[in-house]
Amino acid sequence: MDSTAPTAPAAAPAEQPAPDPRTVRRAALAGLVGTALEQYDFVIYGTASALIFSELFFAGSSPAVGVLASFGTYAVGFAARPLGGLFFSRYGDRLGRKWVLVATLLLMGGSTLAIGLLPTYAQAGAFAPALLVLCRMAQGFGAGAEQSGGSTLLTETARKGHRGVLASMVMTGAAIGTALGAAAWALVQLLPDDDLMTWGWRLVFASSLLVTIGALIIRRKLNESPVFEELKAQQAKPASPVREVLRGGRRPLLLVMFMSLGVSAQSYTYQVFMASYLITTVGVDSGLVPQVLVIGALCGGVAALCTGRLSDRFGRRPVSTAIMSALIVLPAPSFIALNTGSTTAVVVVIVLGFVFAAHGAVGVQMSYFPEMFGARYRYAGVTLGREFSSVLGGGVAPLICAGLVTAFSGSWIPVAAYMMLMGLISLIAVRLSPETLDRDLNDPADATAHVHA
Repeated sequence: MDSTAPTAPAAAPAEQPAPDPRTVRRAALAGLVGTALEQYDFVIYGTASALIFSELFFAGSSPAVGVLASFGTYAVGFAARPLGGLFFSRYGDRLGRKWVLVATLLLMGGSTLAIGLLPTYAQAGAFAPALLVLCRMAQGFGAGAEQSGGSTLLTETARKGHRGVLASMVMTGAAIGTALGAAAWALVQLLPDDDLMTWGWRLVFASSLLVTIGALIIRRKLNESPVFEELKAQQAKPASPVREVLRGGRRPLLLVMFMSLGVSAQSYTYQVFMASYLITTVGVDSGLVPQVLVIGALCGGVAALCTGRLSDRFGRRPVSTAIMSALIVLPAPSFIALNTGSTTAVVVVIVLGFVFAAHGAVGVQMSYFPEMFGARYRYAGVTLGREFSSVLGGGVAPLICAGLVTAFSGSWIPVAAYMMLMGLISLIAVRLSPETLDRDLNDPADATAHVHA
């Protein structure tokens, strides 16, 4: 045999066949409903933190301290998200995307139901806020891999040219969850105050059981991601996905973290802090806030689909750049408008917050982030990147904003400066990131290994 004969080039990864439309629809519905539950849980908790938890669980404190303590327990849920992300990332790339999505669903729904059964401070003293913190931690632990898992599965299931719009349905689910959560609070606030503070608020948390059961039925019939099935067939599943992403995927991991940081901070500032600000500082009717959140969420859900579709046409990077630039400009005009107390101005500001920060930007990221990583540790990379940034972004944003308003005698200027800084960080990260549109998701290499920003 001639030893000088040329070596045949390695075969390129086989192109995945076009996915079954029924499989795609089922995956889209599963991602949408599961994320709707996650967001419903977080919205009803965030709204309760702004409206009533300071009185129910932190009685005896001054109003300002009560709000800070209430937002502190809200932040605990975000602190638990990276822990949940670390735990479930070990299994999402080893056992499959579907297994994790079922487990996180049950944990989130069970924790939210438990909050509705807790004793209040008047009934159990300091034991009540301690139990609230434990339930909030369990809720955040389960949510730590929910959106990442849904976006990874949808991105890996969709055909090229449609990944952005399909994965963005995760954020449409989040919008539906936000609207349902806000609607639940709008309805329960029709009760007399005594009924609201005794049993009405419990109904809101108990209602998550219905969403949990519906989502579980859908997810049990979910097919596994084609990319994961290929890894399984090749016996290429990583033994330790977290270790592999920390060793070989640090650059995309950091880019995802910083891209998500500013978006997360602004998203939860608009959704949670501004609800409290409108009531305690501007003095609007508390009944207006849930109604405005419903309108904002519905507009945000449409915006997520639009930005996902735009990213399929023009690319993830340019669409993300445009959105991040808007997030740097918006904060100061937003607070000027809010302080007028005008209902129209309040609606416009909250809608813009949902359209750009809460859902529009994340709608692009639902496909952008999975495309950043190679096939072997994609689930771990997306989950760790998003959830660690959620602690420094969304988790502490309402607490930081409330602290800034208290420290600066009610001034909104430091809050606007904080929001602008967070937006700038994410914009820089986008500009340092590669374009990932339609890349081969079976490729074990990260997008950063091929394209240099």
